[in-house]
Amino acid sequence: TPRRRRRKGEIEDRDRPEQGPEEAGETSWTVCSQVMLPYLLAGVGMVLAGLELDIIQHWPVFKAMSEIFILAPALVGLKGNLEMTLASRLSTAANTGKLDSAADCWLLLTSNMAVIQLQATVVGLLSAVVAVTLGSIDGGNIEISRAILLCASSTSTAFIASLVLSLVMVAVILGSRKMGVNPDNVATPIAASLGDLVTLSLLAAITSTLYKHADITYLAPAVCGLLVTVTPVWLLIARRSSLSREVLQSGWQPVLVAMLISSCGGLILDKMITDARFQAMAVFTPVINGVGGNLVAIQASRISTYLHQSSIPGELPHGMQELCPSVCQIFLRSGPNSNSARVLLFLVVPGHLLFLFTIHVARGSHASITLIFTVYYIIAALFQVFLLLCGAELLVRLTWKMRLDPDNFSIPYLTAFGDLLGISFLAICFYAKLVTEG
Repeated sequence: TPRRRRRKGEIEDRDRPEQGPEEAGETSWTVCSQVMLPYLLAGVGMVLAGLELDIIQHWPVFKAMSEIFILAPALVGLKGNLEMTLASRLSTAANTGKLDSAADCWLLLTSNMAVIQLQATVVGLLSAVVAVTLGSIDGGNIEISRAILLCASSTSTAFIASLVLSLVMVAVILGSRKMGVNPDNVATPIAASLGDLVTLSLLAAITSTLYKHADITYLAPAVCGLLVTVTPVWLLIARRSSLSREVLQSGWQPVLVAMLISSCGGLILDKMITDARFQAMAVFTPVINGVGGNLVAIQASRISTYLHQSSIPGELPHGMQELCPSVCQIFLRSGPNSNSARVLLFLVVPGHLLFLFTIHVARGSHASITLIFTVYYIIAALFQVFLLLCGAELLVRLTWKMRLDPDNFSIPYLTAFGDLLGISFLAICFYAKLVTEG
């Protein structure tokens, strides 16, 4: 009957694999070819960041102020909380035609960069406060001079790193559009490739400089006060665009919660790295955290772009009606989001093996890379990315259903949980290696 045919057609529409306007023609090979080079470049940056962390952990300032290890994951995570969120917003804007007009493009770029600088200053300051608080729980006391020095170095590191990376993101997204490449596939990996290295370098240099000149008592308070004083300027610029005004109103919760989650991971790192048996963990931490956050940010950005193109906030499109999809629906369907999920999960093993080999060549026997450790590490990395990709599918759908912008809400949570999972799994790997090998 006509009624049965209509009902059958509705069921077929609901179960039909999703096809987005921009991504319908992207095969697994297309996604892989566009993601591969930025992913490998990002891996190089993460390996360099790991090698750098392995060196600077022995600097006097890091020995004297162990709170820096609590602070480091939160600051490095800013690339996920801020720069990757910026890349995702601008990628969505590029794919939906909001950057086609020169005037609209300029307004959107400047206002979004102002939001990033404002958030970086606030989150950098609060990250230092959280690090000092968590450190005092273990140490039992708070030294005001150390707390002010940590606040100044954290705020200035976040401010400078965000400014540099934001400019790079703008250039990458505009360049991707001119070259006909999907910005969702390249922007977040490039943010990851520079984010860890730039942030750790700035943190080490600024903290060491302020520590060496600690006798100049007004230096650290002056640096911190200056950066806080200019925040109203960023606020005025950010309010010029409706998109950035939305971020100002609703974008603080995910960034601040993500900072707290990353700080919990930093507390684990601080406990592990101060034990001589586990100091080698420093070189692997940026790699496992960075790869997980990098891959899940790509997937979250792609799903968000698809939803912006195919539906309206509050309504999930055909093929994505389930709020909590099964593992088979996430990885085994024929739609573009499933294609990219399979590709990103596939990249984990060869990517990490290449990064481990690079670390082994750079550090030799000091890297503690044995066959047993490699097996534990690869299993941990696969499980981390698997959980994050499943979480991305659930979280992006949930935020869209709640009429929230996934570009602002999903990536900070996902990258922060990636940091926490990465550090936790890496700690388990080192304990398992210690038990297995003695």
